[in-house]
Amino acid sequence: MSTPAPQPFDEHALRHALLGPAGRWSRLDVVEETGSTNADLMAAALAGAPDGSVLVTEHQTAGRGRLDRTWEAPRGSGIAVSVLWRPEGIPAERLGWLPMLAGVALLDAVRAVAPDVAAGLKWPNDLLLGPDRRKGAGILAEMTPVSGGGPGVVLGMGINVDAPAGTLPETATSLAAEGGRVDRSELLVALLRNLAERESAWRAAAGDADESGLRGDYRAGCLSLGSEVRVEMPGGSALVGIAEDVDPQGHLLVLEPDGHRRAIAAGDIVHLRPADRPDA
Repeated sequence: MSTPAPQPFDEHALRHALLGPAGRWSRLDVVEETGSTNADLMAAALAGAPDGSVLVTEHQTAGRGRLDRTWEAPRGSGIAVSVLWRPEGIPAERLGWLPMLAGVALLDAVRAVAPDVAAGLKWPNDLLLGPDRRKGAGILAEMTPVSGGGPGVVLGMGINVDAPAGTLPETATSLAAEGGRVDRSELLVALLRNLAERESAWRAAAGDADESGLRGDYRAGCLSLGSEVRVEMPGGSALVGIAEDVDPQGHLLVLEPDGHRRAIAAGDIVHLRPADRPDA
């Protein structure tokens, strides 16, 4: 039996669901194809796009992830969306929580629309799906220059929704490949509503991840905690240890074999063994 063709995003319906006087989002556009929603929204930010702008595409041809990795998916098989925030008054050292905030919002949305699919986060913000914990989504945050309406953050998300397993890299998966049949628009609306709610609470707390409840929720959803990990550091060095916690700045706290505890601000991690937790 052939797979039904994916339904395109309905820009009018999305605007109706997400925009409005009481809504967090100020502007939402859907384009048929683009190289990168992040690059397009960055250009829009420089031209003065408002806080709360959203850009969605049916197909992204030059998507990028962390560490300049490419992000590709068959046309109509996923979600590629970027949002622009201008969090005025938030201390710069707290802005690193925004991509982690997005990870929690995405995890909550996936669990709501696909409750039978095992899902969790790998520090800092990769979405892992299924019993093999393969990557189902990635998040990239980029600071805008100070010109063009003030500083801001463009945050992009690429989510594999309907892509068959054979069309993805070996380390990747999709909701459909893990048994989750999800309507893309339903997931997108749930994600953007979650993002708006969490970012508003975080902003109201002046970016304090503890006061806003973000750090506790992140800990609860992070599969890295309690796992033995290898951390590949910028510059090529690496360390192995137990990922113990996430500190108030969002750094990963890793206990090394010699008992030394290190706070990791940036790096790529590999899970060497699962956490011994029933929900992991």
